Amino acid sequence: MKEIHDIVAYNLKLYRKEHGLTLDNVSRRTGVSKTMLSQIERGDSIPSITTVWKIANGLKLSFTALIKSPDQKVDIKKKSELMEMTGDDGRYRLYPFYPFESGHQFEMYQFEIDPGGVFTAEAHQAGTEEYIMIYQGMLNLKVQNEDYQIEKDMSIRFDADVPHVYTNIGDGIVRGTMTIYYPEQML
Repeated sequence: MKEIHDIVAYNLKLYRKEHGLTLDNVSRRTGVSKTMLSQIERGDSIPSITTVWKIANGLKLSFTALIKSPDQKVDIKKKSELMEMTGDDGRYRLYPFYPFESGHQFEMYQFEIDPGGVFTAEAHQAGTEEYIMIYQGMLNLKVQNEDYQIEKDMSIRFDADVPHVYTNIGDGIVRGTMTIYYPEQML
C-alpha cells in the first residue's frame, strides 16, 4: 500500500495538470503556500488533515479525491488496511472507509478522538451536509456557535458549509462515523 503523502502528491499533481493550473493558481485558490504545495507534490511533506481540507475546498474537490489511491477498487475494507490520517497531535484519527467516487454524492469515514482531543473543520462547499453517528463516547459538536452533545447511539445532521468543531468531552475515546453528502454541482 502506498503512503498517504505519495497518494496526495500524485492526486494533487494529476488534478493540477489536468486542469492546466500552476502552483500559483492552486495557492491562490486554496490559501496553501506555493512552497508547501510544491513540497506536497514532491512527497517531501506529509500534509495535515487541515491542509488537505484547504486544498480540497479551494479546488472544489471532495476530501477523498486527494487521499484515494488511484488503483483502489476494494468494496470490503478493514480499518487496519486503511490510511490513518491524524490531527491534534494524533488525538484525532480519520479513516476513509468509503471514499468519494464519481457518480456518488457522498463519502464515509470512521473517526476516533481521544479524551480532550479537538478537530476544527473548515466550511465545506455550499450545500454540503454531514451526518455524524456516535457509537462510543461523548462528542461536543460546535456549529455556528451552537454546541450539541452527541453520545453513544445518537446522530446529528447539519449543513457543513460553515466551520465546525469536534471535541471529545468525555473520559474515554469517542468513536463514530461521518458521512459527507455533496451537492450535485460538485460532482
